[in-house]
Amino acid sequence: MKWFAKQKPADIWDETIEAPLGDIEAAERIRAICDAAATSAAGSARNDKRESGRYERAAKVAMEIAMKISDGLMRDAAVRRIVDLCMKADDLKTAQILFRAIHASWIREAVQRDHPILAQ
Repeated sequence: MKWFAKQKPADIWDETIEAPLGDIEAAERIRAICDAAATSAAGSARNDKRESGRYERAAKVAMEIAMKISDGLMRDAAVRRIVDLCMKADDLKTAQILFRAIHASWIREAVQRDHPILAQ
């Protein structure tokens, strides 16, 4: 009885992007991905295999989108959101790599204030 089977909604990071995104649309999409993947990141920190896979897919897509943002400040703000997502998942290695990619000093300071372990 497939009529009553619930269709699981697709995750935002699994949706295809029809046209090239502008910087603002890309930043909004990264924000939406990070917000939607927050529970998966917390599950990944608890070693939940399913949630860990969802977090990894979301982080990968968010990073791919962030690489295409041409405005430096907007890219740094988007990368900061991805760093926060990585820290929720206890993915310190990825967070440190992304932290080094942030060029704006005030954003780096804010990340250091929120996550002092990254400054080491």
